[in-house]
Amino acid sequence: MKSPQLLKGVIEGAILKIISQKSTYGYEIYQILMQYGFKDFSEGSLYPLLVRLETKQYIRSEKKESPLGPDRKYYYLTSFGEEQLENFTDSWQNLVRSMNALWGGIDDECL
Repeated sequence: MKSPQLLKGVIEGAILKIISQKSTYGYEIYQILMQYGFKDFSEGSLYPLLVRLETKQYIRSEKKESPLGPDRKYYYLTSFGEEQLENFTDSWQNLVRSMNALWGGIDDECL
């Protein structure tokens, strides 16, 4: 994804989706984002986003022992986070439908 503004608009929803699947920690979230093609997203940008999501009470965190080194902060989705993820999913699906209709409905020769 080459557009920083477009990435900024979807990354919170992507993070909420990842956390909704299972409790997880920051670096694992980052690895999953990379696995799904978010190559232009930096690991350093993740942690301020996690703080912001926690401040908004969409997620909560809990420190747990790590099998390799220091304790890890695991993140969980809250009920507010579930609502936000539902809202994001609805908005995203509407946007995708509209963009697909636009791309399928406009003849490139008319542009």
